[in-house]
This record gives sequence, C-alpha cells and structure tokens, in this order.
Amino acid sequence: MSDRHRDILEAAAALFAERGYAATSVRDIGERVGLLGGSLYHYIKSKEALFVRIHDIALQVAEDRIRAAIAPLSDPWERLEAACVTMMEIQLDPNSLTMPLMNDFASAPAEIRERLVEKRDTFELVFRDLIAALPLDPALDRGVYRLLLLTLLNNVSGWYRPGRMTPDEIGRQILRIFRHRSTP
Repeated sequence: MSDRHRDILEAAAALFAERGYAATSVRDIGERVGLLGGSLYHYIKSKEALFVRIHDIALQVAEDRIRAAIAPLSDPWERLEAACVTMMEIQLDPNSLTMPLMNDFASAPAEIRERLVEKRDTFELVFRDLIAALPLDPALDRGVYRLLLLTLLNNVSGWYRPGRMTPDEIGRQILRIFRHRSTP
C-alpha cells in the first residue's frame, strides 16, 4: 500500500468517525488529502467500499489486540477478563477510530450493513469461544450471555467520562458483574 493510499484510508476513517458514514462525502475525503474527486477514484473504488475496508481493518486490529492479550493466559475467567479490559481500552481510547466506525451501522445502506455484520460476526467468534470455555451454570444461555456482554462492552463509550474509573477498571468491573459459577 502506498503512502498516499494509507493517507486516504486514515483521512476517510477520521471523517467517518467524526461525521458518520452518511455525512461524509467523497469530496470531503478528497479535500482532507488534497485530491480532486477524479484523482481520488484512482485509489478507491467507492465510498461504500472504502467504508467497508476501513471497518474491516478496524475490527481486525481490535481482534488482533484481544487475541494477543488472551494468548498467554489459560484460566477461562482470566482470558475473558483480559478480553473485556482490552475492549475497554479500545472503546475508550479517545484516538481510536475502531468504535465510532463499528457503531455507525445505522447510517450505512442496507447492503453495506450486511457486509459489516459478516465481519462483526467473525470478530465476535473470539467472545463465543471465550464464553464456551467458562464454567457457567448450565441454566445460563451462553448466546444470551455473550450478546449481553458484548452489548455492554460496545456501549460503555456512550456514558463513560474520564476520571472516576480507568478503562482497565471498568473492564474488570464488568467481568465481576458477569462472573457466574456453575451450581452443583
């Protein structure tokens, strides 16, 4: 990937995160990197394809960070805690573009949302596998458990304010709330 292509991806990602998909135009992206629309299309196929690519890269980076955080651990609860803490670090990093992009599903056209959901579902397999390894009460539905946990993790940025707790502390607190032991 050329430096110019990388600049375009970074500028588009920043604009999508700041304004959302619907409010960002190809012209806006071109202006941010100093290219006219026609020249910009030399580097990109379409706004839609660019958004999907940036979204996929952001999710892959998040998945790689989570996998690296859990890799040295063997205890299922410690692994899930490391994943939650890492998600909070990603979610609550003011410079992160990952979460604004992941949370902008609603403004993307339906055909794009379908592609975004495919990548998101692949990302969520990490949590499915982590939760499958937990010694949970058999009465708990692991799918509901996973969806509730991910919903919470993905929405912390809506209420979080720096100062009271760190992202690390919030991730650990969330796991304390979700930690269940199987009953005999």
